[in-house]
Amino acid sequence: MFKLAYEDLKAKSNWYYGKSNAQKILRMLVTDGTSAMLLYRLAQFLRRLQLPTLGLIIGKLNQLCNHLVIGRNASFGPGLVLVHTFGIVINSDVKAGKNVIIEHCVTIGAEKGRSPVLGDNIFIGAGAKIIGGVKVGSNVKIGANAVVVKDVPDNVTVAGVPAEIVKYHEER
Repeated sequence: MFKLAYEDLKAKSNWYYGKSNAQKILRMLVTDGTSAMLLYRLAQFLRRLQLPTLGLIIGKLNQLCNHLVIGRNASFGPGLVLVHTFGIVINSDVKAGKNVIIEHCVTIGAEKGRSPVLGDNIFIGAGAKIIGGVKVGSNVKIGANAVVVKDVPDNVTVAGVPAEIVKYHEER
């Protein structure tokens, strides 16, 4: 848990300041979204320790304090960054890779029992929606208020309703 939490704080420091030295990482502890990231990681840790009731309580505390919902089984790799948490809703079956940055009022939700799968290095702009059993590739930027309802390939920026590719990126 501590390693994942540290990786999240480091990623958030890089997002805010372009670097992640000890001073910047400590500063991240008091920024918007950090308590939500840490409570999410704690709830996941408690579930792995076979303490699901305590994990559920931590998840509910996260809802009340940070105004977001992250499903109990949602899985994010290291480097999760919640920029601002208000209005975020993430379905319990969402699976995501590393270095996912999420702004406020984002919904990553199921449709007909199928949830999104997200790759690595993804930015999700404010108000964006990712709905259903779509696959979002790696190195993707999703514009503010975009509605993603079909698969998104690697190395692109999508925007609009429904989301369409607006830019191709070179592979990292």
